[in-house]
Amino acid sequence: MSLYTGDMNEKSILVVDDHQEIRDLLGEYLGRQGFHISLADGGEAMRKLLADKQFDLIVLDLMMPGEDGLSLCQYVREINGPPVIMLTAMNEDADCVVGLELGADDYVTKPFSPRVLLARIKTVLRRMSHSNGSEVKSYGSKPQHLSIGTELSQLKFDGWCLDVFQRQLLSDEGVLVSLSNAEFILLEVFLNNPRRVMSRDQLLVLTKGREAEPFDRSIDNQVSRVRKKLEVDPQQPTLIKTVWGGGYMLTSPVTKSRG
Repeated sequence: MSLYTGDMNEKSILVVDDHQEIRDLLGEYLGRQGFHISLADGGEAMRKLLADKQFDLIVLDLMMPGEDGLSLCQYVREINGPPVIMLTAMNEDADCVVGLELGADDYVTKPFSPRVLLARIKTVLRRMSHSNGSEVKSYGSKPQHLSIGTELSQLKFDGWCLDVFQRQLLSDEGVLVSLSNAEFILLEVFLNNPRRVMSRDQLLVLTKGREAEPFDRSIDNQVSRVRKKLEVDPQQPTLIKTVWGGGYMLTSPVTKSRG
């Protein structure tokens, strides 16, 4: 394991890849861009680093010996960890889709330009910082946040409660359901616009802001992932319905209250 330190923006990034050349290349390049970079050669080293310090983002290789990137991505989501960008080979499209379903926030295919990865990192970090008025200070089973003040922070709907400041989704039975950053942003958009048809373009703008690209269909994949966590039967959704030719609509009323 190696460590590179930059001083531009104080964001900490963990790079996980079993190829030393790639680790060192990304460590040096991202370090020069002002990030604090930690390097791990696999799952065991990654878990130890996550237990010892906080990171703002993880760059995670998909195919590694031992515990692969899919398993590690799922682990990061289970502990409500930082956003994940996966590194994948060109012939790993199916696994990449699985990675997105497990909660990865973006992916970059190998071979790639470090400048492309840097752009994706900045996009995800901007999206993360703009998604909530509070700043996540730590991750784990119950992440902590800055003071929530007196704002309406709990959105209750159809037997569920989304705590905006705690960034937690709870069922009526008190079961905590983990959400990736992208899933949280999308669900919050739906809850702030109940019983309103939202087109794909509207959802893209509201979830990605200026980073939204024309003809981007990632919203469909994100809606599918949210449905799997909310719907009794995701194949026959009743809570987030598809409006043919229009987009999507949250069918439940939403009650807002203070946490």
